[in-house]
Amino acid sequence: MDVIRKQSYLNTVISTVGMVIGYLNTVFVLPYFLDDTQVGLTRFLMAVSPVFAQFAALGFTNTSARYFPYFRDRDKQHNGFLFLMLAIPMLGFGVVTVLFLFLKPVVFDLYRVTSPLAVDYYYYIIPLSFFTLLFLLLDAYLRSLYKTIVQTFLQDFMVRVLTMACAALFYWGWIDFQGFVILFIAANSCTAFICIVYLLWLRQFFVKPGRNMFQIVPIKEVVQYGLYAFLGNISSTIITFTDTAMIMAYRGLSDVAYYTTGYFITSAILVPYRSMNKILSPQVADLFKQQDMSALRKLYKNMTRVNLLIGLLLFLGIWGNVDNIFALMPEEYSAGRYVILFMGIARIFELATGLNAMILVTSHKYRYDLILNILMVTLVIFTNYLLIPPYGISGAAFASMLVFILINVFRVAFVGYFFKMQPFGWDSLLLLLIAGVAYLASWLLPQLPNLVLDIAVRSILITVVYGGLAVGLKVSPELNNGIQKTLHRR
Repeated sequence: MDVIRKQSYLNTVISTVGMVIGYLNTVFVLPYFLDDTQVGLTRFLMAVSPVFAQFAALGFTNTSARYFPYFRDRDKQHNGFLFLMLAIPMLGFGVVTVLFLFLKPVVFDLYRVTSPLAVDYYYYIIPLSFFTLLFLLLDAYLRSLYKTIVQTFLQDFMVRVLTMACAALFYWGWIDFQGFVILFIAANSCTAFICIVYLLWLRQFFVKPGRNMFQIVPIKEVVQYGLYAFLGNISSTIITFTDTAMIMAYRGLSDVAYYTTGYFITSAILVPYRSMNKILSPQVADLFKQQDMSALRKLYKNMTRVNLLIGLLLFLGIWGNVDNIFALMPEEYSAGRYVILFMGIARIFELATGLNAMILVTSHKYRYDLILNILMVTLVIFTNYLLIPPYGISGAAFASMLVFILINVFRVAFVGYFFKMQPFGWDSLLLLLIAGVAYLASWLLPQLPNLVLDIAVRSILITVVYGGLAVGLKVSPELNNGIQKTLHRR
């Protein structure tokens, strides 16, 4: 737990600072430095490249978390595990690239009218997807080594700073838009190169095949799991892509900009969750290997409570200041108001259901998560088809919220049935009640004449009411213990 706590803390700090920079990009930089169709193109590129990469990866990002504990042996260069992780996905990338080029006429016909800019930059997706794939694989390998800080810094901080710099160069007229896109892709691609340098520095960049790598775990089992994990893992990525692609087809790149801006604003809610998950994934795999279900059950409940405690506060801060956020942006971006509400609720429910997806994927019941993910993708496509034409981006967000809630209910049920554990307790309900009281206090506060003052006062009020009640009612032992330790140190 000390390793989890330390790395989760550092990851959260880095991600939080990166999120501030991301908010500056989202609210102040990109909406004013680029027009809405250009912003929509950058969001489209960042939505499609992970899908491309995940198809090429064939599930090997999940394979690392599950099987690396069996290959781990530094003296034997981890028995060629990194070679196995890189070789097969690179072959997959070649196959997916051929299919991508084959689909070009269909894509051009679909988007030529509503989103011509996406057609113009179609081929730029290939290099961005390649380096996205390479980073995903190296990140999975590093997480198996319990190394997460560098990747968090690269992805959540450095890339956002470089994106801001690229936008500034375009705004000042030093480069044209094509130059901006090239630099934007380079900024998102350099993370893979830095991971290679980091692994060389760690002396863990073992790319030679191992003599016994097919004997430690039957290769049939590894490939089978990888394919199941691939089909399961692609669903969460493809949902974002599906929303983006369908909005782009029905409404155009401008609405993509408004939707993805609201979507990104709510991503702050998942910062602690994602930071912890980077180190929890190998931890869960080790607990399954050791068959320590008692420790896994405790981890499940504790992490859910901590994630929900922090996530609710972040959601209250965002929704309580939603009018102030849009006051800082061009007026047309306020179309994403209900995207923030619906996706915020979806993310809270994801936090409230804890590690259910990770437990299913890491366990021998991983096939059930595949079924749920296929159902999730099907429902997202169907509900988007029904709701985007009449309700636009709000309909897309509402559809995603419903699907996220439904699938996570099923995941909780499966984990409860198969492993006799569930993440909820009376503390979960109490946290929701405390959040309701804090929001009511914010809602009763009249709008102050100064925008910055209103943000500050409203945020402080929410934090004081929410935090005060959480500490006073001792809803989270982790929070109270942390405060006591801090006071004793002083």
